[in-house]
Amino acid sequence: MSGSLPGQAPFSSEWSFLRSRRWAGYLALVVVFAIVCCALGMWQFARRAEARAEISRIDANYDAQAIPVADALPDLEGFDVDQRWQVVALSGEYLADEEVVVRNRPGQGGSGFEVLTPLRLDDGSVFIVDRGWVAQGSDGRPGEFTAPPAGPVDVEARLKAGEGQINGRTSAGDEFATIDLDELAGRLHDPTYTGAYGLLIQSGADAAEPPIAATRPLRDEGPHLSYALQWFVFAIMGFIGLAWAANRERKSIAEASGVQPDRRRPVQRQVNRTQRRDSDADLEDGVLDRR
Repeated sequence: MSGSLPGQAPFSSEWSFLRSRRWAGYLALVVVFAIVCCALGMWQFARRAEARAEISRIDANYDAQAIPVADALPDLEGFDVDQRWQVVALSGEYLADEEVVVRNRPGQGGSGFEVLTPLRLDDGSVFIVDRGWVAQGSDGRPGEFTAPPAGPVDVEARLKAGEGQINGRTSAGDEFATIDLDELAGRLHDPTYTGAYGLLIQSGADAAEPPIAATRPLRDEGPHLSYALQWFVFAIMGFIGLAWAANRERKSIAEASGVQPDRRRPVQRQVNRTQRRDSDADLEDGVLDRR
């Protein structure tokens, strides 16, 4: 027996509504949604790669032996991202009169200031040293903190890149909006390192006294991997949802037209049983005729 049973539409016609412009639009929306989800997933993978690269830099540079700053940065404007946290040795004299603070810096559970003090090196160039964080006082100005030592000093610092300017945020006197090394260099009369500055390395009681020393960065890649996988799951769920909606509409159309495609196979089995009964009756009649 071939073809469809009486009263039933061909199987392919059950899904013919998918060829409509409406369902083509649904499919297009799901495809766009999936593309966006995949793009966000790849972005999270990229963020994870950046975090893992930062962890590698911390492991390689943070506790390494100090090298002369002139060897680490032969060019005053040079700095490579892989040099972040590299320890450099500095020898010179602080320029206390040129010291500035950077406002709106988080630390110790509140907002405060970073203290930037230029250090004139023995070769005559100037390197900017971040001596640490100071809490904001009730008047909005930095609280009390220790002045830099006078005379020649030998210190070590960890390199970081300057921040540049932020639109709409300007400096006011000795208060800077960001760690803008170019702006600070413009106030000085000596060649100044503008590619990077240094976080002063302190230990013992000095690290806990204002300016408070910077804390060790966390070795944490964040939740980027789980977020990336979630975005790809969302993309798959979009197609699953479209298939579910299509099946629901197919059933609704079948019910409205009286067609019950889900019962095709039971009806076929019933027809086969009827045919077998007719065939058995014919055999029995033939036996009786021969007798």
